[in-house]
Amino acid sequence: MSTTIIRSFNRAVASLLLLTGTLLGCPVQAQSAADIDSGTLKFVLSPEPPFLLTAINTALQMGMVTSKVMEGLLYLDNELKPQPLLAQAWDISPDGLTYTFKLRPNVKWHDGQPFTSADVSYTILEVLKKVHPRGRTAFAKVTAVETPDPLTAVIKLSQPAPPMLTALASSYESPMVPKHLFAGTDPSANPYISKPVGTGPFVFKEWKKGDYILLEKNTNYWQAGKPTLQRIVFRIISDASARAASFETGEGHIGGLSPIPLTDMPRIAKNPALSIETRGYAYMSPYMLMEVNLRKPPLNDVRVRQAIAHAIDRARMTQVVWLGYGQPAVSPIPSQVTTFHSTDLPKYEFNPEKAKKLLDDAGLKPGPNGMRFKITHDFIPFGSEYQRTGEFIKQQLSRVGIDVELRSQDLPSFLRRAYTEYDFDTTSLYYGAFADPTQGVQRLFWSKAIQKGVVFTNNTGYNSPEMDRVLESAQGENDPVKRKALYLEMQRIAMTDLPVIPLMETRFLTISSSKLKNHTISADGIIGGNFADAYFEK
Repeated sequence: MSTTIIRSFNRAVASLLLLTGTLLGCPVQAQSAADIDSGTLKFVLSPEPPFLLTAINTALQMGMVTSKVMEGLLYLDNELKPQPLLAQAWDISPDGLTYTFKLRPNVKWHDGQPFTSADVSYTILEVLKKVHPRGRTAFAKVTAVETPDPLTAVIKLSQPAPPMLTALASSYESPMVPKHLFAGTDPSANPYISKPVGTGPFVFKEWKKGDYILLEKNTNYWQAGKPTLQRIVFRIISDASARAASFETGEGHIGGLSPIPLTDMPRIAKNPALSIETRGYAYMSPYMLMEVNLRKPPLNDVRVRQAIAHAIDRARMTQVVWLGYGQPAVSPIPSQVTTFHSTDLPKYEFNPEKAKKLLDDAGLKPGPNGMRFKITHDFIPFGSEYQRTGEFIKQQLSRVGIDVELRSQDLPSFLRRAYTEYDFDTTSLYYGAFADPTQGVQRLFWSKAIQKGVVFTNNTGYNSPEMDRVLESAQGENDPVKRKALYLEMQRIAMTDLPVIPLMETRFLTISSSKLKNHTISADGIIGGNFADAYFEK
């Protein structure tokens, strides 16, 4: 049976399942009028997150759920400026070593306990600073969090930390954690990571694995009159065709991170019942990259990594696999991060002949079958485009004599293999560079970010004293001119050593019902937005 016929069959079956109400075991209506009247938002989610606490795992799919339940001290508006959330005011001392936050009064956790400065202190010192993938960098200079009264938290630093305020300005990035439920436990093993208790506009109610996650309106929310929505049902739909069908039938109201196959976008864009939103991803500045395990020969030879970079036609990958929703990457700091991005770097243009020569120079001659050596490649299981990215890489590398075995798995297996067991040769996935390189990029190259079991950090084993010096200097540099110069040097070192090969700057889309309003009103969009202001237009 041809691929086209199989695809058509799968799409027809998916649509039928949606219309007959058997998908996910939930009653389904072809129209969403009843959902709108009842204030029920159906959020299409894939893949299913392993648990629900982004303070210890920053998977974006997890953030879409937890940001409606748990909140941070601040949020970033669409101009990337910090705005009050759980903190109603803040002050930074002239020397940059003291941050004082005044917390909102009368804020309660969903179990009725008061939210206080003790929760802020515990969250920063015991969770974000120790087990958050990026927090080890963002909060590295924090020496203490003083709590002179229940509504005042004073963060003390050993050196200035310019990116810290940005790190605190997202419920996805730095959600406050209830001390009374976590203190004295291992946060990563605490049962409340799968049944979160927060201060947000929605309360966690139920998680039926493989099916749905249910949140209901917080009737005691600290913002009077909010939220408008009565409940949010996160429907876990792993099949890409079924996700597309859910939007077209009105059964799915919103989904982010380009939730359907990009090949379906021309049809979806013409549907007046649906809206396409490109805002809401500025905070994360996403980009695709290839991680290379430097612990394994011959990948520990820089000539081999340079050959791989020359062998991949990034421009063609962007057009063929991602249909132009992105642009080829030339640096580990993407162009969206305009303050620090550089193009004056070692370049790796598509050149298979140069790749072959580099491999020859490394002593890796072709065998009788034309192959020089074999590697594994693990692509993150986030949908068909990621699988096709892996297939594209396999095809490209085979042309220069590198035999690639593609490995597909579920998300927990991928994360365990890549970040706990280090059982991989290469991976392909996207990272968020975020608004400041200390927050999003440093974790990939800093030797102190090699921490087994902490996801989305340095898993390549890259350890460069020169790189560490530059990164650590940039962390505490208050002079913007000097800081930019340090990050220009950082990019030069990264593109010379190539522990990570940049592939593409990603452009994500959000699809929603045209009747759903105010779902994207901050720089982190539906990933970090709490939906307190979201509503259905009648």
